Amino acid sequence: MLAIAAVPPAADPGASVSAPPPLQELDLPASLPGEHDLLVAVEAVGVNPVDTKVRAGLSPGSPPRVLGWDGCGRVEAMGAAVDGFATGDRVWFAGDITRPGCQAQRVAVDARIAARAPSNLSAAEAAALPLTALTAWEALFDRLGLDPDGGDAGRALLVLGGAGGVGSILIQLARRAGLLVIATASRFESQAWAREMGADHVLDHREPLGPQLQALGLDGVDLIANLHDTDAYWQAMAELIRPQGAIVAIVGNRAPLDLDLLKSKSVRFCWEFMFTRPRYGTADMGEQGRILARVTALVEAGELRTTLRETLRPIAARTLEQAHGLLASGRTIGKIALEGWA
Repeated sequence: MLAIAAVPPAADPGASVSAPPPLQELDLPASLPGEHDLLVAVEAVGVNPVDTKVRAGLSPGSPPRVLGWDGCGRVEAMGAAVDGFATGDRVWFAGDITRPGCQAQRVAVDARIAARAPSNLSAAEAAALPLTALTAWEALFDRLGLDPDGGDAGRALLVLGGAGGVGSILIQLARRAGLLVIATASRFESQAWAREMGADHVLDHREPLGPQLQALGLDGVDLIANLHDTDAYWQAMAELIRPQGAIVAIVGNRAPLDLDLLKSKSVRFCWEFMFTRPRYGTADMGEQGRILARVTALVEAGELRTTLRETLRPIAARTLEQAHGLLASGRTIGKIALEGWA
């Protein structure tokens, strides 16, 4: 089975490590499905910052690591406990970070965190969505406790980093839920993209946000989704959030966070990490499969759209290196996907 893996160099105590391990094409043993698994023939993969973070964290002497936790493909086989799928089904999934990734011709993924892929999307268009859609859905409707079908309509949500992969689908979900969506972006292209995704207003995050909100007639916001930099915006979030508001963040902090800044307003702060359910095998792990099934229905109904902006072909070490370079530039808009095998 052909796979693309990050291959760390041999351990050398005297060597300095300045670059991530190279990506290489390897011939690996074929994956075998476990009791709850689907064995999927991969047709397309999405690329996410988690790929580059895991790659950079591999230490010299560690085994090769197949990356990638965003995929679309056809079911070839399944475990004895799998229900609701059939051989030949086209599925999409984000997967489990504790297991090998999907940048391989075949991958075993727990059926409880997969779903049928939207019939109106190409493989690349579908592969761009699972990880970010799950992250955005959980952030809004699990962590912030909002109603996906409009029960919180009219509440003001500030989305820090609105043009990235998560922001692109979170804006769509928030707009569908009836929220007033204020996104941040800096460049003309990223601001236009955030508006295309459904943002009511777009602020320039290179400038102070408070005066820009005031210019919109807002004294603050009820909710904040920080998708970019928790440390950099901590003080600003504490100032902009309204009393009894809520903040969710997806990017870990580098320095201690002063939670006391939120105390006087009784503000709730929570983290969103999409891999929590599969990583810990939580009792509600199957909720991710149900969320993906709901997103499939919304995409097929035309209520949500893919966030794919660039497709690279084929799935190979050189194209993955190109995709990682684009992510490292910090200027990507929407999502990047790779499609097809050489």
